[in-house]
Parts: sequence; structure tokens; C-alpha cells
Amino acid sequence: MHLRKLLLTLLCCTIGVTVFPQQKRIEIVHADNSNIDEEKYPGATILLGNVYVEHEGVSLRSKKAIHYRKDNILEAFGDVVLNQGDTITQNSAYVQYDGNSKKALSWGNVVLKDPLMTLTTDTLRFDRLKQQLYYRSGASIKDTANVLTSTVGNYYLKTTKFQAQNDVVLTNPDYILKSDHLEYFTSNGKTYLFGPSTITGEDNFIYTENGFYDTKEDISHFTKNSKITYQNREITADSLYYDRNLGFASATKNIKLKDTTNNSMIRGGYAEFYQKLDSAYVVDRAVAIMEIDKDSMYVHGDTLLATGKPENRIIRAYRRVKFFKSNLSGKCDSIHTNQATGLTQLFRNPVLWSNKNQITGDTIHLISNTKTEQLDSLKVLRNTFIVQQDSAGFNQIKGRDLLGKFIDNDLRDVHVIGNGEMIYYARDETSKELIGIDKTTCSSMFFLFKENAIQEARFLTSPEGSTYPLSELPENVRLLRGFIWRVDERPKVKDDIFIKDSAQTPAKKESEEAQDEKPEPPKTSKDKVVKNKSLEKKLNEK
Repeated sequence: MHLRKLLLTLLCCTIGVTVFPQQKRIEIVHADNSNIDEEKYPGATILLGNVYVEHEGVSLRSKKAIHYRKDNILEAFGDVVLNQGDTITQNSAYVQYDGNSKKALSWGNVVLKDPLMTLTTDTLRFDRLKQQLYYRSGASIKDTANVLTSTVGNYYLKTTKFQAQNDVVLTNPDYILKSDHLEYFTSNGKTYLFGPSTITGEDNFIYTENGFYDTKEDISHFTKNSKITYQNREITADSLYYDRNLGFASATKNIKLKDTTNNSMIRGGYAEFYQKLDSAYVVDRAVAIMEIDKDSMYVHGDTLLATGKPENRIIRAYRRVKFFKSNLSGKCDSIHTNQATGLTQLFRNPVLWSNKNQITGDTIHLISNTKTEQLDSLKVLRNTFIVQQDSAGFNQIKGRDLLGKFIDNDLRDVHVIGNGEMIYYARDETSKELIGIDKTTCSSMFFLFKENAIQEARFLTSPEGSTYPLSELPENVRLLRGFIWRVDERPKVKDDIFIKDSAQTPAKKESEEAQDEKPEPPKTSKDKVVKNKSLEKKLNEK
């Protein structure tokens, strides 16, 4: 029985030594004087004058100290200097140090320095086992590049990482960063942002709710509800990369580039922006949205480029270009818009739809009034062709060049210059019944449109032609050479601009087979033709 008790006692002692090892005591190296005041400081020794103590790699100097030897605790007062090795130096008015837990509590003008930063606060806690500093009542951290302030913070000495929360402000000579929560590494200046954050520079403003910023290289990446604003532009995207030195940004997914000066916007799936050049490159369902007379025009191409200052901006779209506006749409291979002059140029197989009119040519120019933002005029250069569908066929106007005038954004006046030809299905103004088909050639022709129909026609130079009853004009001469009906390519709503059409137009074969043979005129024009006033005026002019 005695042996059993002895073994149990030895086992308990062994466990005690293993779980609760004896702590190394705080060593009093020097003090000018010492005394004991059991009534005021029971169990403590009072140290006075040039106090110097050490404990496992930490040294402490002060004017006065209270040492609780049994509890292994020291309280230091007056010009306290705490050192950890040769890396950390801290000055404060007061320090309480626990030799068992290796934790220090300091207050009163606390200034802590390591090789990378200087921390200033009123109250600071130091956990030597975790090598962690933390404060809860505000602090300022300064390194070679930045000054960081926050209400709450943790600093991990091994990783040089600051976790700062509540009213965080990082001040750099070039910008000010504000956040509710960030992590900052003093060794490399890298910052990770969590929650609503702003970066305000001299010439731009950044907002994000999650991201990364390299404060030394001035490179950043933002990934949640992010936007960059500079001058009169605002860039938003799911993912934003920004190089402040180059003034370069790239964006991915749900991109929006707003221009408040010109009331325009560019969207796409990927974009690059050059702030110093004031230019943008956008691909992946790229679309430019411009305001014209309180209406929006949507322009899409495989690639969009926007260059120039707001007062002289140029927008270009390349390959498979389509655009849509409520009363105007079109298609071409490339488009060039100068917002300063109001000139929009359509290149390579362009087609324009204005209400019921289909307009084609080698090159099409649209001119807008830069003050009123309304469409002003139209130019079609070489191989002009206007087609308008009638229930009985197609009204057609053909020539070398065309000059047109818009009134209230509707095409009203059209002047065809050179090699003019026309096929027109004339109808009674009142009953709208078909009168006949007018086929005319003339070097120069002028038309006045109203409510999408020819209201008046003038044939100015050497007109030739006749008006035929429907039965006397063969089907094979009712289409002018070069006729192509491209209605299937027409964007009818804004999302149609993203539809990719086939290269071959279905109506092309039909146009190639059309002949310009001129039939024999009828013996009498009055046998089967009833003239309306407009048509009579036109014939009289011939």
C-alpha cells in the first residue's frame, strides 16, 4: 500500500513538472536604491533610480519599478525604455511586464520602433510569445513610404503584417487610402483591402470593396464593386488592374466606361485604358453608347477604340460593326466617329436604315449637330442605292453620290448626283391604290420625303423615262442593277447588334440576275394610268 502511494506521488510530481514548467524569473540587474512598503505594495520590492532589468531577451530601463517577485511581474514608471534584442525599442511612460506570460502593457506616449517602422500610440500591448503588438484606442504607423492610422490594429513582427480596422487611413505622398479594414506589410508595402475602401489621388479616385495595392510599385488589383474615376471618366468592372506610374488600367467582365462630358458609355468583357493618352481599347461584346437628341445610339464591333480628350474624342469600331437607334440603324465593317465635329463615317459594304429606307454605298457619312446633338445630314459616296419596300415591289433610287438632310432626325431631302436612276411605285394620294410604275434615268435628281414616302421628285438634268402600268413592266426590269435587299441584317432592337450575319447576303443572287432592259412604252399613258398630283408634277417637269 505504501509503495502504491509513493508511485502515485511520483507520477503526480512528474505530470506537474511537464505541464507547468517553472518560469524564468525577472532578473534585477541594477537599481540605485530599493526598499519595501508592505502596506502599499505587499510582497513587492520598490526599485528607484536607473532601474535595469532583464528577462529572456528583453531588457527594461526606467526611473522607478515595482517588482513582485513571487508573481514574476514588474511595473516600470518614468521614461521607460523596453528593448527586445537589437530589433525593437519602445519608449513610454509606464510598462507592466508579466514574466510568466511574457506579455507587456504600455501606456503614455508609447513609441515603438523596429527596422521597418515606427508605431505611436497611447496604449499598446505586446505578446512576446506570439510576437504580436496590438492596440485598441488608435495608433499611427510610419515607414519609409507611408503613414497608417487606425483605431484598432495588430502588428505581427515575424511577418511584418499590420491588421488595421476602424477608420483606417494610409497616407502616401501621391494619394490617401481610406478603409474599414486592411492588411499592410511594412517589409514590402503591399496592402490588402477588405470592405469599402477609397484611394484618392491628385488626378483620380478609386473605390473598391476588396482588392490589393502595392504602395511601393503603385500597382493594384481590385475585385469587388470597383471603379476608377479620373477627369470626366468612370471605369467599373468585376476585376480592375491599375498601374499608377503608367496611368494604365485593364478591366475584365461587366466593364463600363462612362464619359460624363459627352454623355457616352462603352461596355465590354475586356478593356485596357491609358489615362495619359486618354484612350480605351475594348473587346468581347464591346458596345459604345452615345446620346443623340435625348436618344441612345448603340454601336458594336469586335473591337472598340476611344481616343482623345472629351472635347475632341474619336470612337472607332472594327469588324462586324452594327449600330442601333430608335429611328436609325446600320451595319458596316468599320466605323469612325469624331464627337468634336459630329462626323460618323461607315466603311466597307455599309448599309443604313432610316425608318423604311435602306441606304447603301461605298462609304456613308452621317453628320450630327454638335450643339443640338441631332442628326443633320447624310453623304453617300459612290454607288448610292436607296431601297424602300412597297406592297407591290421595291421603290429604288440609284446614283453615284447622295446628299441628304435630316429634319427632326428623319431623312427629308435627298439629292442624287450623277448617273441617277429611279423605279417608283406611284399610288393615289387619297385611296393609296397603285397607279403605275415610274422608271426614270437622270443625271441629277432631288427628292422630298414625308412620312417615309416620296412627296416630291425633281429631275434636274436630262431626264428620260416613262410611267408604266403594272402589267406592262416585266418582273425582270423592276430591280435596278446592284439591288440587294438586306432587311434580314437590320438590327430591330439594341441587342440585335450582337448578332453575327453570314458573309453572303441572300438577296445578292437576285440582284445579279436583275436586268436593266427598257420595255417599249405603252401606246397611251392614260389608258391604264391615273396620275396623282405629285406624279403629274414630276411628269410635267420631264
